[in-house]
Amino acid sequence: MKVTLIGAGSREFGPPTVNDLVLSQPLAGQDLTVALMDLDGAAVERTHAYARAVAESRGSGVRFISTTVLEEALADTDFVVTAIERRRYFYWSQDFHIPRMLGFEQIYGENGGPGGLFHALRNMGPIMDIARTMERVCPDALMLNYTNPLTKLCEAWCRLSPVRTVGLCHGVFEGMAQVAAFLERPVETLSFQSVGLNHITWFTRIQDRETGADLYPELRERERRAHWLHDFDEIALSRILLRSFGLYPSPGANHIGEYIRWAADLLPSQDMQFFHDPADGDPWEDDRIPPWIYNLRDKPTETPLFHPVREGRLKPSPNRITDPTDPRPSGELAIPLMEGLVGGARHELEAVNVLNQAATRGEGGQASGTRPLVAGLPLHSVVEVPAAVAGGRLEPALADPLPEPILALLRTQCSINRLLVDAFSGKSRDRLLQALLLDPTTHSYGNAVRLVDLMFERQGDVLPALEWER
Repeated sequence: MKVTLIGAGSREFGPPTVNDLVLSQPLAGQDLTVALMDLDGAAVERTHAYARAVAESRGSGVRFISTTVLEEALADTDFVVTAIERRRYFYWSQDFHIPRMLGFEQIYGENGGPGGLFHALRNMGPIMDIARTMERVCPDALMLNYTNPLTKLCEAWCRLSPVRTVGLCHGVFEGMAQVAAFLERPVETLSFQSVGLNHITWFTRIQDRETGADLYPELRERERRAHWLHDFDEIALSRILLRSFGLYPSPGANHIGEYIRWAADLLPSQDMQFFHDPADGDPWEDDRIPPWIYNLRDKPTETPLFHPVREGRLKPSPNRITDPTDPRPSGELAIPLMEGLVGGARHELEAVNVLNQAATRGEGGQASGTRPLVAGLPLHSVVEVPAAVAGGRLEPALADPLPEPILALLRTQCSINRLLVDAFSGKSRDRLLQALLLDPTTHSYGNAVRLVDLMFERQGDVLPALEWER
């Protein structure tokens, strides 16, 4: 068996996934070879050295190879896991600021809003290069995508390639932890169903795992009593959404707020994200990156006066390469999914991103048609739902119904995603403009046109070649 990790030079993806593969008995017992691939040769060799050390420390027979050549990494593989980016913070800071300079009141700018559109377009080209290569050298493999914007990229893949794909994200666990904190219960004593689109899902069920008791009444009562300032930057928006729409969302305010026009009122840290003084000139001159923060929980205002800035951050991300003699599991969902598909062990997966389609069965169990996993959302859309995997089959769950206000919010995003894939496949700035004009943060037709042209001026070397049709 062969597993390929694309983007393996990343410190946040490569080593933790290596740990998972070595620690998995069902996978390690499959005569496993792991191909580590990254365009950065030095980075992938760093991960390769770590992988060899982990395997040696555990007495594991897992074999590791490393390469910068995509075809070599993918040849005859069974599973592909991708986590790729192009100069993440440099371009993200542009995705965030340039729309805001033109009056778009977006927050975060990673997965939704105008910034999310251009982020997706930058990654669609490389992702579809992977798809085309898989069609040639490993057409039966399963691609597991971690790359953001996850929903947009998975929808492009599903529409433009016959190769199977599933999107995976750990964001649902953040929402679960927030609910557990309100209830003052260990999260493992709770049971959830989370439904929606990646980075804006909704808990349709919150139950006591042992008794099955509905805990939503208790959550609503406790949320009303909770102090407003607690973790305001992360959960204030979620609390308002619970009060307004009746369900608690996930993962946190900065992601959820990317899809909501009025979210900025409840996320004060957005005025600090990638902060720079515009009077100092172009913040990206000489490849500089303005300082980045995640949210006010990181206490960036307590940063020392002359603290060095690394990688555009006020607070550098933790180095997830730990002692190779003591590897820890990452908690990501790719490993249990692969285990269930190859070894038959049953796993319940909190969230998978798949097409909104489930087969209906007629007499004798024969497939007779298609119905949506999430009623009220288009069949062509990629949705996030729980799933079970066992005996070589992945079975996404039929979701509980969502209330109409939530469906209306999500349907807009489904339309935006569809138009964006149309723009990419048709090389059309007109379709991109249509997607942008549907975005909740768009306030001006003229500025929407200007933004499209300005972003292609700034990022033309990494964006696909889209043209105006008129």
